[in-house]
Amino acid sequence: MEKEEFRKRAHELVDWMADYLIQKENYPVTPQIQPRAIFDQIPDSAPEKGESFDAILEDFKEIIVPGMTHWQHPAFFGYFPANNSEPSILAEMLMSTLGAQCMSWLTSPAATELEERVCDWIRDAKGIDKTWKGCIHDTASTATLSALLAAREKATNYQINENGFQGNEKFRVYSSSHVHSSIDKALKIAGIGLNNLVRIPVDENFSMISEELEKAILEDLENGFHPLCVVSALGTTSSTAVDPIDKISQITQKYKIWHHIDAAFAGTALILPEFQELIKGHELADSYVFNPHKWMFTNFDCTIMYLKEPRYLVNTFSMTPEYLKTKLDEEVNNYRDWGIPLGRRFRALKLWFVVRSYGLQGLREKLRIHLLLAQKAKSWIKDEDKLEILAPVNFNTICFRYFSEGLSLEKENQINEAWMNQVNATGEAFFSHTKLNGKYVIRWVIGQTDVTEKHIQKAWSLLLEQLQQTLSKQ
Repeated sequence: MEKEEFRKRAHELVDWMADYLIQKENYPVTPQIQPRAIFDQIPDSAPEKGESFDAILEDFKEIIVPGMTHWQHPAFFGYFPANNSEPSILAEMLMSTLGAQCMSWLTSPAATELEERVCDWIRDAKGIDKTWKGCIHDTASTATLSALLAAREKATNYQINENGFQGNEKFRVYSSSHVHSSIDKALKIAGIGLNNLVRIPVDENFSMISEELEKAILEDLENGFHPLCVVSALGTTSSTAVDPIDKISQITQKYKIWHHIDAAFAGTALILPEFQELIKGHELADSYVFNPHKWMFTNFDCTIMYLKEPRYLVNTFSMTPEYLKTKLDEEVNNYRDWGIPLGRRFRALKLWFVVRSYGLQGLREKLRIHLLLAQKAKSWIKDEDKLEILAPVNFNTICFRYFSEGLSLEKENQINEAWMNQVNATGEAFFSHTKLNGKYVIRWVIGQTDVTEKHIQKAWSLLLEQLQQTLSKQ
């Protein structure tokens, strides 16, 4: 493609993008298609000769878009959001145009120094200890694995990195029974083993019981295990339950255990001063992770991990062969040494655009709107005799279900699953589910960038309408 055609096509695409953002709520939230429907529309083999951009763009519109789940739709209420915003999209375009590989200071000084400064901005806005330093990863799963590996190497004086496992380590990692699945995966990858994840019981609010944590640690010590790391949650995936960070930090300090705080979704709420009490005690922990790409209007992917002592992370991952050495290595951050991949995208740019465009005040206003909408939806659910909320609404996630006296739990679960599936099948809204104490519950997450009260009112009417249709079929 010649440069002038690129200019022309870029303008076409920006027009399409702007139209999409304006019209996104007119699309069905989820596609109404069967498996392989998209695959079967794509030729069996790649073209030998280049095709026109017109043909490619037409296929994008006619084949790809109809098969997309529209995560930016204001009626996307499932999972956790992967929000974007106009400033973030524009920054992503510039990132792609620059095409920088930001593995070290030398390969892009501005990228490295902007990353450090923006991480400091957000750290201070969230009330995190000013001595902590941050770096940007792709996802919380990667950051959590990195923290676990750093904990492993700190505990063994980096001997596993050098010599591998000797077979006598007997590590244990602790989390609540509502831990995110990325913890399980991290234990597998780190060689610690899934059976060495100790799941600590939770209380009626689904928060880890700190007394049970200490009890499990003492029992493991008596049995010759090595307590390595505790992963606490500031907002679990199922219900956004909050573990007692302060009490857990005191326990990990007492037994010299790494404490990693997983605040992947709910951590954004800490830019609101009224939520910063939740992080009390974090200064005694070791690492903390949250995702601006979930609830801070920054395109996926963008995760920030903060560390009390980054040297443990750097010592775990630093690999500097001769061809990567520079005379400035002792004076700068080379973020390739702060995580698993060597190559790094210029993710700090989109975060910088978002924070500067909204300002902290604008970000806080957005979050407070979402929190107020969640309380409004919560009140509607509470007013319905046959609906119940099964977990505290700590932020903007509501876990609710239909119930009826005389029905078995199995039957109630079947009804709730059918109800949610019928709602989703309309394409007018999208919800996801979890199970709490064996009960199938629908999760209503109100955090999409452009969601307003009209969207939740429409969703509420749809829920009630589809519930009646579901019950009529039983």
